[in-house]
Amino acid sequence: MNLGEKAAQRLIRIGGARLEPGLTDAEFARVEDQFGFTFADDHRAFLATALPVDGGREDGWPDWRDGDPEDLRRRLDRPADGVLFDVEHNRTWMRFWGERPEDLAERLEKARAELASVPTMVPVFSHRYLPAGRGTSGHAVLSIHQTDIIFYGTDLADYVEREFGQGPRDYDTWNPEATVPFWSEFC
Repeated sequence: MNLGEKAAQRLIRIGGARLEPGLTDAEFARVEDQFGFTFADDHRAFLATALPVDGGREDGWPDWRDGDPEDLRRRLDRPADGVLFDVEHNRTWMRFWGERPEDLAERLEKARAELASVPTMVPVFSHRYLPAGRGTSGHAVLSIHQTDIIFYGTDLADYVEREFGQGPRDYDTWNPEATVPFWSEFC
């Protein structure tokens, strides 16, 4: 059983969501084409096993089958939008972006250009994210709220157990691996 199937089986066992049949290949193709990303292999296997839904709550599971396209787009844009908010309001600036422009409009333009090249983060649940990308698996699940970015699971299966089950709460000795370029810089 792969990591995504393992995560879905844990969610089924725990009962952490209302579950519908998993997404079909045609549904994955539609979502990926519509929104311009590909699911990571473990995220794809998770959603192919069972699709968690909770009535379209903005802070819950994204409904990749029947969800409002505007809501799904907002969720996909939220990580970059949060960084831009902090660039504008909280003096956030990454040193590898170069010199910080004094002019706010220039600063936001430069930050937008830099963010266009970072990995797309795909919502798993609420503001918990995995990176996009076919051929990838096993990334840590990140909680992303603006530039407050922390680990929420060493991988998708660990995340499901910690968030919805009785998983370990050993955060003092926990040592997840930062693997997602740019986003892991904040962890």
